[in-house]
Amino acid sequence: MGKRLSVVVSVYNEEAVLEQFYRETSRVLGGVAWDYELLFVNDGSRDGSLPVLKRLAQQDGRVKIVSFSRNFGHEAAMIAGIDYSSGDVIICMDADLQHPPECIPEILRKFEEGCQVVSMVRTKNRSAGLIKNLTSAAFYNLINALSDVHFENNASDFFAVSRQVAEVLKKSYRERVRFLRGYVQNVGFQRATIEYEARPRAAGESKYSIRKLFQFSVNTIVCFSNLPLKLGIYAGLGAGLLGLIVLVYTLLTRQGAPSGYATIVVLICFMFAVLFLIVGIIGEYIAILFTELKDRPIYIVERTENLDEV
Repeated sequence: MGKRLSVVVSVYNEEAVLEQFYRETSRVLGGVAWDYELLFVNDGSRDGSLPVLKRLAQQDGRVKIVSFSRNFGHEAAMIAGIDYSSGDVIICMDADLQHPPECIPEILRKFEEGCQVVSMVRTKNRSAGLIKNLTSAAFYNLINALSDVHFENNASDFFAVSRQVAEVLKKSYRERVRFLRGYVQNVGFQRATIEYEARPRAAGESKYSIRKLFQFSVNTIVCFSNLPLKLGIYAGLGAGLLGLIVLVYTLLTRQGAPSGYATIVVLICFMFAVLFLIVGIIGEYIAILFTELKDRPIYIVERTENLDEV
């Protein structure tokens, strides 16, 4: 029996591009010596994505559908695809064709060479614009500075894992607030990196607003680093050192404490700003803990097509 490949595709309001994605990806998969399934996860789409997927599933039994009861987010869609996949290798990618299907044969060659994890690193993304590219680079620099785990710069949600790694993700990485591409780089195993140039979106627009990207970045930092929690210690040490310097200065010059309304106001505003920043950071960690303690489902499946329940 030959090896089997599962291609997991997150779908949210991608009606305009799904048929093109199916044609291009099927053409690439037809040229590899692996049996395969195309597993689409409908993340509560509000357009006509689901009817298009149903039509494709009726035409091709290798097209499978997992449809959520509502929108649970891209991360939930990817982990659901991994949960329902049956392949020896699972490739996760987006439906907008920014992740080139032409990379699939090269990914499979890495697994044939013995790799268990393949991270796809984006070299260019002309459609993202200067600001988004700069903020993406800044995010990876920041998370690498704060975390003990090293992340590949510009690693994307386009990645592949073996069945063994998928089982680890299914059993051990079940947080409600998650950074799946980070977990993929954190599980260990023999890993390879492939560079690719992101294609322009075939249709539609990005589903991530600036606000969502900011919240996603904050959640990622909180999930992978406890260094921000120690900011209060460093701020306290800094304030104590500043006070000691002022005390020594006062004793040596015998001029009394520094005076002036403006000086007092600036110092009070600065210290309160630091205090509220620390309180906000603690609040983010508490919010993550609260979310995990509620233990609500990561996703809820409303229906499936062409696959057995797991």
